[in-house]
Parts: sequence; structure tokens; C-alpha cells
Amino acid sequence: MATHVHFGVIGAGGIARRKTIPGMLKSERCRLVAVMDPVGIDQIAAEFDVPAAYTSEAELLADPAVEAVYIASPVYLHARQIKMAAAAGKHVLCEKPLTLTSKEAQEAVAACRDAGVFLQEGYMMKFHGAHRKIKDLVDAGRLGKIVYMRAQLSCWYPRIEGAWRQDPKTGGGGALMDMATHLFDLLEYFAGPARRVACLAGTLVQDYRSDDASTTLLQFASGAQATVDCFYCIPDEASRTRLEIYGSQGAVLSEGTIGQSSQGTLEGIFGLGDAGYDATQNKDVARRFETIAFDAVDPYTAECEYFAGCILAGKAPTINDGAGAIHVTSLAEKAYASAAEGRFIDV
Repeated sequence: MATHVHFGVIGAGGIARRKTIPGMLKSERCRLVAVMDPVGIDQIAAEFDVPAAYTSEAELLADPAVEAVYIASPVYLHARQIKMAAAAGKHVLCEKPLTLTSKEAQEAVAACRDAGVFLQEGYMMKFHGAHRKIKDLVDAGRLGKIVYMRAQLSCWYPRIEGAWRQDPKTGGGGALMDMATHLFDLLEYFAGPARRVACLAGTLVQDYRSDDASTTLLQFASGAQATVDCFYCIPDEASRTRLEIYGSQGAVLSEGTIGQSSQGTLEGIFGLGDAGYDATQNKDVARRFETIAFDAVDPYTAECEYFAGCILAGKAPTINDGAGAIHVTSLAEKAYASAAEGRFIDV
């Protein structure tokens, strides 16, 4: 019985080179056998000691040693490359967002299903140790009924010539599509599906076509409410990437867990909600929050490990699967429509 999966990487620069390839190489279930990028591929192959390097996806997909591919190219290329990989019989782990539109996502998912290959989208934040711990606490009822959530992810992303995220034709959108979708996916992991969305999105500071500012209000099927704030125009040092989840019996708060690392802090307070009304409302008193330990797991290693495990077991992924990819892309489209039309939109 096989114990590992042979991967090829399409679009081996960028996030693949910085995060996913190093994460993949730490997984006992993954073997990197080929990389592809139109520029600098020989240097990338040498950096990671990869035996095969290609400048076109067709060459990599024709390599019989490749059993699965990780796609990290610009978003406008995803739909075509997913279909090519499916036709070549390769399983697909693809960076988020899966495609430019929900229609393209439906076509990509159908291509993989018809070819009998597995598809997983790269929303890796659900694999972060702190977020897994929060999920356990929520599922165990430690917070009571979830009432409100807030998730924050911002950075300073000035104009860069040729940057595909700065043009909606190549990236699908800006701060909302690139970052807020991460948080839509994460909050639904905790609270279940969203049912209504309202959004403000536009360009406030940066000089490019994609939105550099977005604030989204979500209502979930459970009744819970949430805000997601994502900006390309807030300096990195000024944003603490906070995650806040408030329930009828307590709360959990994290800082630094949203992003591309395995670190951060997590604290919580539990066992509340049975006291009478405090008319004094003194909010300057000390709160009894406790520090919560969690495993410092590389989320990129964990997502690759999970996908490889699904392939080895012959069971399709249930985390970040094709249906989820279509849903999150559709949710982003509805958020943009809400920003344009100035109204709530049902999901």
C-alpha cells in the first residue's frame, strides 16, 4: 500500500515558494517530484532539490511521476489548469479563490468529478492549531450560542507593476476576494452557513483597479452576526489580525492566528450567562480570560497532509471541497453585488 503521494507544483513562485512547498516537504505523505513556472524555475528546482522542472503546465502534467498537482498560479489561470489536470488524471489542490467566478468554479468542480480525481481548495486557515482549538470549544458548547464574530486581515499592498491581484480581471477582486474570502470560510467553519450578506468595498488609498478596502456584514442561518474587515491600505504593523467569537456563555479571542504563520495567542472566558443584570456596567474591571494552549501546526503542511491522506485512502476531501469552493466564490460575488447595489443580499 502506498504511503505517500507524488506532487507537482504549477506556479512554483510566490506563495508556493514562500510557504506551501516548504510546508509540503515537511509532510511524510508528500513527495515533491516536479515544479513548473514560466520564470526562474531552474533556481526554484535547485532550491528544493526537485528532480524535474518545467516552464509549461502541459509538460508537468505529462510527467508520469506526478500523481497530484498543487496549483498556485494567478487566479485567472486556475479554471483552465484545473481542467487540464483533471483530463490528465491528476488530483488537484488549488489555491484560493478556486476561480474568477462561481460559474468557472462549477465547471472546474464538474471536470474533476467527471475525471474521477479529487479536488481541494487552499483555504488553509482552518488547519491552524488555534482555529482547530476554537472549533473544538464551539462544538463542545463552551461558548453557548454564538452571537457575534469579528475577523480582521489587512496589509499594506501598494501598486506593483504587473501584480495580478491588483486587477480584477486577473485576480477576481482585491482585498475582499483575496483576503475576506479566507475569513468567510473560517467563520462558516465555526458558525455554519451564512444566509445574508451586506458589504462596503472600494478603493480608498491605493492606485489600482482592485478594491483596497472592504467591510462585510454577515448573518448566519443560526442567527449569529459577524463583521469581516479586510484592507490593502492599512500598514502591516498597524493590524493585529484579530479574531473574536462571542457567545451567550463566554468568548474566545485570538491575535496573530489569522495569516500565514502557525503562531499567535488565544484566550477565552467560559461558564458565564447565568448572572443577573449588572446596572453599574463598569467596563474597566479586570476580565477573567484564561490563556488557551494550542498545537503550533504549520497550516500549509497540514492542508497538504490532509489532501494526500484523502488520496491515499481513496476518500474525497470533506474540508475545502468543491462544493465549498463554489459556495465561497458565490458568497464573494454577492458581497461585491451588495457593495454595488447598497443592500443586503441573500446567500
